[in-house]
Amino acid sequence: MTRRSFLAAAGLAVAAPAARRTAMGTSPDSFPAHRMRAAHELLELCAEVGLGGCQASLASLEPDYARRLRRRKEELGLYLEIQTRLAGDDPSEFEQTVRMAQEAGATSLRAVCLAGRRYETFSSLEEWKAAVAEFRKRIARTVPIVEKYRMPLGLENHKDWTLEEHLALLEEYSSEYLGVCLDTGNNISLLDDPMEVVEKLAPFTVNTHVKDMGVEEYGDGFLLSEVPFGDGLLDLKRVFALIRQARPKVNFSLEMITRDPLKVPCLTEKYWATLPDRAGIYLARTLRLVRANPPRRPLPRVEGLDTEARKRYERENVARCVEYARSHLGLA
Repeated sequence: MTRRSFLAAAGLAVAAPAARRTAMGTSPDSFPAHRMRAAHELLELCAEVGLGGCQASLASLEPDYARRLRRRKEELGLYLEIQTRLAGDDPSEFEQTVRMAQEAGATSLRAVCLAGRRYETFSSLEEWKAAVAEFRKRIARTVPIVEKYRMPLGLENHKDWTLEEHLALLEEYSSEYLGVCLDTGNNISLLDDPMEVVEKLAPFTVNTHVKDMGVEEYGDGFLLSEVPFGDGLLDLKRVFALIRQARPKVNFSLEMITRDPLKVPCLTEKYWATLPDRAGIYLARTLRLVRANPPRRPLPRVEGLDTEARKRYERENVARCVEYARSHLGLA
């Protein structure tokens, strides 16, 4: 890949427009309508809109791509973290990803066990247990590789593990190179207290998906939505303070997903099929939280918007988060 094609692939000019910079970066999911997941594309967008770096995927596992990515990252003065999959049956691709992430100047990796949502993907406890067995195999293949290359990997709380389960995983594998990609909102969907999640996972945090969350009741449970900073129920100053205190060098990556609200059907039987150990107190506590925090503004919705309108809406929501982070969270 030549320098010209490298930059052309991003669809952007060689010199990114100057923008007022915040230290906060982003995940690709802050820009779903832009369809930018590759690192070389997202770095350019970050420079354009004033973000400090990104989590993104490698578009190639060739050394030349990684070297060019490092040079561009350094030219722009941005941080880079690489999103990847856990090691599969043949761990060689994962190992090559780790090598190229290092070559590109990435500071960490981020991965998930489950791409979907536990209460939607599985209909029975047996299905969930079978998936857990596979997840454990992948983690067991992954840990020796990240230890070999001394590359920290954050395993995201991705609407799969409850807080207690996630902590047990970290204790079981007990590696300084296996930590958490701390998502500040996801575990509300599993009826965990969001501040307790931050408090207990902060010491293990390798990288982050920071967000504010809006909630609203509906017939089968509640709606859950990422919302611009300050519009939701999270005490963001405390969230950021807890993470900084535990892991002062961690990067803050925004995940402001502009989409229709997610349904959390916690009053249905299927929801509970894989969560037999969740006591009633979790449901009661979460429903109290929902009822005490009605939306300050209508929750974001994109149904009916064309692609260009969605892109504008995404950028508006990200811009509001960036300004709030500068003004209130010490991320100037």
